[in-house]
Amino acid sequence: MLHLDDIASHEQLFDWTDRLLAQVIRPLAQGEPAAYSRYDWRARAFGPPRPLPPAPVILLEGVGAGRRALRPHLAELLWMELPREEAWARGRRRDGAEQHAFWDGWVAAERAHFAADPSRPHAGLLVRQTAEGYEVSPGPARRPGSGQDVTLSDGP
Repeated sequence: MLHLDDIASHEQLFDWTDRLLAQVIRPLAQGEPAAYSRYDWRARAFGPPRPLPPAPVILLEGVGAGRRALRPHLAELLWMELPREEAWARGRRRDGAEQHAFWDGWVAAERAHFAADPSRPHAGLLVRQTAEGYEVSPGPARRPGSGQDVTLSDGP
């Protein structure tokens, strides 16, 4: 699994597509190991490269994973149905007062990102958290009867 929080940075909240393509997507698409530099949000710096070996499935998790430039490389796009305000409140609780100013900037940047490049309409599956766990249902992009429940090959 690759968390997009490891790819983004304070200076590039959403402008990290080229770095992700170069460090991760292109090497994996060629069956080669990838290596990406993980961002440390407290130190405000990228660390040494971390390996990401090829695998039949690699989960790319985070806001922006369904952006236009990445969709051709995705086997499936899942959209977590969660009100924005609730997601932002969770992030603020997680990061504490130390990151309060960051979250003010994040909210504006996320709104601008999704206004220019919405992901939800392209989701094949919608995921909702329930009291018992998670509920998965077809998303806006899932054609009835498409049956694409598995990847098309065993390769990366």
